[in-house]
Amino acid sequence: MARVRREKSNRKNNARVHTNRRNERRFKRGLAEESSIESKSVRFSPANLKAVEKLLSGIGTPEPKPLVPDDFQIEALEAIENVDVLVTAPTGSGKTWIAREEIRRLLERGMRAWYTTPLKALTNSKYTEFSLEFGAENVGILTGDRKENTNAPLIVGTTEIYRNQLFDALRQGEQVGTDFVILDEAHYLADEDRGHVWEEAIILSPPRIRLLLLSATVGNAEDFARWIEEVRGSKVKVINRAGARPVELRAAFLAPNLQLFPLFNENGKFNSELERFAVTENRFDRRRRR
Repeated sequence: MARVRREKSNRKNNARVHTNRRNERRFKRGLAEESSIESKSVRFSPANLKAVEKLLSGIGTPEPKPLVPDDFQIEALEAIENVDVLVTAPTGSGKTWIAREEIRRLLERGMRAWYTTPLKALTNSKYTEFSLEFGAENVGILTGDRKENTNAPLIVGTTEIYRNQLFDALRQGEQVGTDFVILDEAHYLADEDRGHVWEEAIILSPPRIRLLLLSATVGNAEDFARWIEEVRGSKVKVINRAGARPVELRAAFLAPNLQLFPLFNENGKFNSELERFAVTENRFDRRRRR
């Protein structure tokens, strides 16, 4: 009898489940509420409108002009023919141009090159850039996630992968298949967790392989160069392009009502208009109470 009651109960439950499923298919869910909070329109002072205009001025695609290399770029290209080179220059000043031109010269001579970066995203970006520049058949990529065209004369990869190839070559008694290595973001040598990778890559690279080290944040470039000379037994030329960034950085805050506020005023101090907006909208206090 107990078994019969269980079977009847199961049939009722199954029928209830099928009914609920049919109801779910017929049910039409309404649209969700807007995620952003509606805000009142804000009137900006003439000073803030002027600041926003200045913030947005000059943004866009510049007119195409013939490239005229800077003196430090020419100096680096001339030096890399014979010695290792450490280039320190602000972001946006054209360090990658030096690497690209030397890669072009090497490929024309039938030689091979490695371009290393500390980040997979940057590696993917350089792979795409160089594939368009030198042809996809001449460029390969090696990261922990991607391995494509690994026999290409130009390999773009993370520094860890290049270091691993050096270890493999030592164990197998072979030579690393490259003539030139670019270590982008070379200041990662000072990183507490990953710096040993750059250190090992520099120490283990045979003297026949010329090194081009690029960085915007090496403060002790001369000491760095002397250390490389000591561990590699080679000469290192330091190219220091001092000065401000050629591409200006501008900071702004985009409010929930899509109004744009420069973070700093003309005097380089915090924009008081932004503070007044926060008080008027009371958004920060409202979020704290939630």
